[in-house]
Amino acid sequence: MSYRYTNIEKINTNTQGNEYYTNVIYPDIPITSNDQYIITTVGDRLDLIAYDTYKDVNLWWIIAAANNLTGDSMYPPVGTQLRLPANIQIVVNKFNAINSVR
Repeated sequence: MSYRYTNIEKINTNTQGNEYYTNVIYPDIPITSNDQYIITTVGDRLDLIAYDTYKDVNLWWIIAAANNLTGDSMYPPVGTQLRLPANIQIVVNKFNAINSVR
């Protein structure tokens, strides 16, 4: 599976040689009839939901993007209905296309 930062351009911006990434742009993820839905409970984390659904903890960002979850928490609000997109390869391909050439 593809990781989010694989095709993201790195820019050196200081004299110490620290690497910084360009801004990441997430694709729109349209709703399909094959998408699954869950209601979150106490202790749910996006990375664990991604593993249960896609067998890859690194794909948590797809769930976050599909549900417009912002912020820095891996814990979605309890009782939230989350859409789990079905065709993740299309999403990953769109992500890579948007972020590899800028």
